[in-house]
Amino acid sequence: MVLRKGNFKKSKNWFGGSALERDQLNLSHVTLRHLFRRLNCGRMRGSVEHSWGWGHSAPSPLLLLTLFLFAAPFGLLGEKTRQVSLEVIPNWLGPVQNLLHIRAVGTNSTLHYIWSSLGPLAVVLVATNTPHSTLSVNWSRLLSPEPDGGLMVLPKDSIQFSSALVFTRLLEFDSTNVSDTAAKPPGTPYPPYSLADFSWNNITDSLDPATLSATFQGHPMNDPTRTFANGSLAFRVQAFSRSSRPAQPPRLLHTADTCQLEVALVGASPRGNRSLFGLEVATLGQGPDCPSVQKQHSIDDEYAPAVFQLDQLLWGSLPSGFAQWRPVAYSQKPGGRESALPCQASPLHPALAYPLPQSPIVRAFFGSQNNFCAFNVTFGASTGPGYWDQHYLSWSMLLGVGFPPVDGLSPLVLGIMAVALGAPGLMLLVGGLVLLLYHKKYSEYQSIN
Repeated sequence: MVLRKGNFKKSKNWFGGSALERDQLNLSHVTLRHLFRRLNCGRMRGSVEHSWGWGHSAPSPLLLLTLFLFAAPFGLLGEKTRQVSLEVIPNWLGPVQNLLHIRAVGTNSTLHYIWSSLGPLAVVLVATNTPHSTLSVNWSRLLSPEPDGGLMVLPKDSIQFSSALVFTRLLEFDSTNVSDTAAKPPGTPYPPYSLADFSWNNITDSLDPATLSATFQGHPMNDPTRTFANGSLAFRVQAFSRSSRPAQPPRLLHTADTCQLEVALVGASPRGNRSLFGLEVATLGQGPDCPSVQKQHSIDDEYAPAVFQLDQLLWGSLPSGFAQWRPVAYSQKPGGRESALPCQASPLHPALAYPLPQSPIVRAFFGSQNNFCAFNVTFGASTGPGYWDQHYLSWSMLLGVGFPPVDGLSPLVLGIMAVALGAPGLMLLVGGLVLLLYHKKYSEYQSIN
């Protein structure tokens, strides 16, 4: 089943791409030649005057920025709009398997998000520099004990970036006797739930063409204590054809280069009176080191009340792949300030000390790599609202390629700043006019001899 949304018009030319691609390619080549000529000329002239300087032909910051943008891969520069399609890849060899392919096509690039609940829930993210790249699935190999090569994006030489996220375990902690809200771990851990041992719904039944979304909903296959008898863990995936912002907190700004994941734990019985939950997440490093996590702070909290921070997982220097979230979850639906729960993300560390549940799609695409890094995201604190209020918990994150979306100041904050800065200026202006008129009045007085 395939769902499509968005506008994408092409005019073919002799080399097989669109006219816009050809113009951009020619423009980039001409611009690069011009920029390097300018740089070389500046360097030669600078060597006459000072051996270490640029001379009078020093490149401007705008010139250097343009050079950087043209040197970056086309697939990572971002698109304002994309043609988005959702497809559940059918397994012709046996029972239905949950393999969701989100394909977001731009004028000169394609983003592939491959989601699956084979093993633990996982997503493979691939960015290419062509609008014609496709996904190839070899089901017999993918379902075998050695799935290497069962998942490919073709042509291989068009791939500009690729990585993966694997949601390995659902964590639970007993925070009854914990008074320190910043304690790590946040309580006594219960045995975790391995998501590789969950039974999941048929993803085809949850495809929503209006919102370009689908939901993976599952529960443990072996549940002797009936903890999930009336509960479930859901992962709602949503793609976007253009920039916008959802109506519900935390209202993360998304673009056509992103995909949103909303995690919801609903109705499961906690094993303690004040249980805190969390997720263990694993990812592939781009080298020997783990990806970095950055924290951004803002003075604006209109979109997520009382939350002034934004966390970002970066797989490399920008533009590259990223995951982005606000450190807040919610214990009620819809979320609000009164049901907001603080989130804590642990530092990433190499996952060498213990085995992680394996994802067949990650193994099929990347082979038998072992440079996995893991981190935990825990939701809530021992005091305040929690999952125990209504047996509900939700948390959202964005996954994408390129430059992460940046929140500008909201109209409300801009208005407050305008009033705060404009009022003193207006008072100075009025005071200056009063002094000017007062001085003019007395300067027109003529003495009588």
